[in-house]
Amino acid sequence: MDSKYLATKQSTSRNREMFRPPVNRAMRVLDRSFFKKTVPVSAATVLENKNISSVRKRLESSKDAIDLPRYNTCATPTSERLVVGRNGQILELTKEESRKKKCLVLREDIKYDDATTWSPILNELVENGTVGLGPYTIDLDYSYWTYAEIIEAILPEEEVASGEFPEGFTLTGHVLHLNLRERWYPYKHLIAQILKDKNPLVRTVINKTENVGSESEFRTFPFEILAGENDLNVTVHEQGCEFRFDFSRVYWNSRLETEHRRLCDKFHEGELVCDVMAGVGPFAVPAGKKKIFVWANDLNPHGWESMEDAVKRNKVQQFVKPFNMDGRKFIRASAEMMLSPPTRVVVQPKVSNSARRNKPAGAGRTTPPPPQIYTRPSTVDHYVMNLPATAIEFLDAFVGVYAGMESRFEPFKPERKLPVIHVYCFSGHSEDVRDDHEDICRRISERMGFTLTPDDTVNGTGNQERELEIHNVRLVSPKKQMFCASFRLPKEVAFAR
Repeated sequence: MDSKYLATKQSTSRNREMFRPPVNRAMRVLDRSFFKKTVPVSAATVLENKNISSVRKRLESSKDAIDLPRYNTCATPTSERLVVGRNGQILELTKEESRKKKCLVLREDIKYDDATTWSPILNELVENGTVGLGPYTIDLDYSYWTYAEIIEAILPEEEVASGEFPEGFTLTGHVLHLNLRERWYPYKHLIAQILKDKNPLVRTVINKTENVGSESEFRTFPFEILAGENDLNVTVHEQGCEFRFDFSRVYWNSRLETEHRRLCDKFHEGELVCDVMAGVGPFAVPAGKKKIFVWANDLNPHGWESMEDAVKRNKVQQFVKPFNMDGRKFIRASAEMMLSPPTRVVVQPKVSNSARRNKPAGAGRTTPPPPQIYTRPSTVDHYVMNLPATAIEFLDAFVGVYAGMESRFEPFKPERKLPVIHVYCFSGHSEDVRDDHEDICRRISERMGFTLTPDDTVNGTGNQERELEIHNVRLVSPKKQMFCASFRLPKEVAFAR
């Protein structure tokens, strides 16, 4: 997966105060050298290496070993002078002897020279000559602390006290995409540089400066580069497919991977899908991998070019055909394309190279299974309309789209139902989700000239022939949700004259 999600997170640092980074709330240019800390503690040196494992288990079980995230408690001793008895008996090791041993770093409240701080287990290990106690120094620097811990040491105290800080992001290939609130702008370069440091695969950090689609009909957005190189040509992987594109020129949202998978799972092998606003192909290309025929369209010429590349790169040319048209025109054109001769695809069975080498012809080779033959259906099974801001406005293109083609569908051809439309849209985030569903149904009904209600679901109390399903995709903002409304195209709409 190529993503993490944008949010303002509450602090989750487990470290006690003495292990947190030094604070510098005046910092505006990142100074990594500032973040250093030395913490004196104690350690239990194991006197015979054969006992290292057992001592470690006992000290971790008794919680005498220090519990410090991302820190290895088993280390090389830093002291040759060890306490080996409650009464302060001392064992002197040579430097060479000390280097050959291992010690377990102890909890910060345990003092090597104060037996009253020793637990019964630690006391036993000292008394029976298994370990000796001595001083130890924990050295922490910028590389140790997490982004959250570093940024908490820089942001204003009142922000830290509120328990919130900008932590989330979306990762698209090597590009880390922020959507910072204005309150964080004075710290945006610090935030970006620290995030880049703490995410080794990141080479570029950008911040969105306007909403998606505010300056482009192609759903791209204006941005600023906050850290790293000016390179937005990315490679991403989703559902076993590889996509390469210029992130500044096309739309891609890594947060939708789960939704892409959910909808693709509704398509069946051999079906025909029309992806009206296909982007670079996150629905179309994985569907093609599943032996599903897809006519995939996008208005953005850069998106279309990237989709063509993805189709070839993922070897689904036989099943996926890209188009570069207006969505409304594409819907109308899809009806005419159904009249074209059906595509026939022959998929040969895969035979491993080892099988070919090990069993030459005539040597008892197992007969391979016959090739699979797929014929493109005579009508479309699904329409996907993933343009949530405006997709509903395109639904009027379905009015009369199949006028005069009644004989191609049931009841004349019982196996060919009218297609299911999957239209994405935004609505509110009401306390009662039915209010949002009623809003979506009203807008669809007004656009297509028929009545759709939230009760028109399979096994619902309304018109079950509509086969309505409204899926809540994700919460976009506190008052805005993204939905996918799926319903079967009504006859009175499809055949309207």
